[in-house]
Amino acid sequence: MIDLKITFVLGTRPEIIKLAPVIRCCDRRDIPYSILHTGQHYSDALDTVFFDQLELPAPDYNLEVGSGRHGKQTAAMLAGIEEIILEDKPAVVLVQGDTNSVLAGALALSKLDIPVGHIEAGLRSFDRDMPEETNRVVADHVGDYLFAPTEHSQEYLRDEGIDDDRIYVTGNTIVDAVHQHRELAAEKSTILQDLALQTTEFGLLTAHRAENVDDPERFENLLEGVRRVAVTHDLELIYPIHPRAQDRLDEFNIAVPDKIRVVDPQDYLDFLQLEANAELVLTDSGGVQEEACILRVPCVTLRDNTERPETLEVGANQLAGTEPERIAASSKQMLMTQQEWTNPFGNGSTAEQILEILGKETEAHL
Repeated sequence: MIDLKITFVLGTRPEIIKLAPVIRCCDRRDIPYSILHTGQHYSDALDTVFFDQLELPAPDYNLEVGSGRHGKQTAAMLAGIEEIILEDKPAVVLVQGDTNSVLAGALALSKLDIPVGHIEAGLRSFDRDMPEETNRVVADHVGDYLFAPTEHSQEYLRDEGIDDDRIYVTGNTIVDAVHQHRELAAEKSTILQDLALQTTEFGLLTAHRAENVDDPERFENLLEGVRRVAVTHDLELIYPIHPRAQDRLDEFNIAVPDKIRVVDPQDYLDFLQLEANAELVLTDSGGVQEEACILRVPCVTLRDNTERPETLEVGANQLAGTEPERIAASSKQMLMTQQEWTNPFGNGSTAEQILEILGKETEAHL
C-alpha cells in the first residue's frame, strides 16, 4: 500500500472501541497515523486506563473539551480539530458513529482540502429529536468516504441523494472489535467472580438515554417492566448504572425494584464479559444491540425505534419501548428464541476493507 497517513478523530468510549480494530490494522500494515481525542468524555478512566486496557497507544492530541451544551462543545471541537489537522497534514481523517466529535470532525474537514471518511455511515432512526440523528446525517452528507455497515445503510444513503461513488458497504467494525476484545475480556476480567454470578443465570440491563431516564414516568415504567421479567423468569437483572441515570433516580426519588441489582458502571472489558454470559440483555443503547446480536445473546430494546433494524430482521432483537406489558412480552419471546440468527454486520474484516479502499482511492487521486 502507498504511504497513507491517517488521523483518527474520536471523543467517547464507543468511538474508541469501534476504531480500535482500524488502529490495530494500521499497526499491522505499518500505516502511519495519529489519534486526536476531543475529550468529549474527558476523564482519567477514558484517557489513560481505557486506552491501556484495550492495549492501544495514547492519543497524540487531546483537546480536553469536556461535557457541556451541544453548541459550545461542538464549537470548541471545531476550532481545535481544524488547528491540529492543518498542523498534522494527514492524507485522510476518519470519524466513527454519531457523536458531537463526529459532527465537529466532519464539519471541520469539509472546509479543508483533506477528505474525511465516516465509519458506520447510513444509520438512521428517523427520529430527529435525537441529537445523534442530526450528527450522523450531517456527517454523511459532508463525508467523502462513507463506510456503510449493511445494505440497509447503503439504501438510506442513496435515498437521500448521496452518490454511489462515495458509499462502500464494508460491514461494521463492531464485529472486529467484539472478536478482538472478547479475548481480552476473557483474559483480564474477573467480573463474574466479583459479582458471584453463574454464567447464563442472570440478565443485563442498560438504561441511560435522556428520553428514558429524564422522564420519571417513563423511567418508572421501564424499571417495572424489567422487574416483571426478573420475577417471571426468576432472573436476577444486573444494572451497571450510568451516572446520568443515577442522578435521575435520586432527583425523582425512584426506588429500583429488588430483583434489579444496581452495580457501579463497568469498564468495557468487564461489561463485555457480562454481556457475553447473560441470558438476556435489555437495553436502550445502539451499540449494545449490535454486540448482543454478534454474541448471540437475545436482546430487548427499551426504545420505540432503532437505527439497527438488521437486528430485528434476523430475530436477535425486539423493540419494546418502556411499557411494562410490552417489555414482559418481548422478553418472554426472546428467551424462547433459538440463538441461531445470522450476524448481519459482517465477518470481522471491516478494518482491513476500509484501509484497502482508502489506499486504492488515495492512489487513484495522486
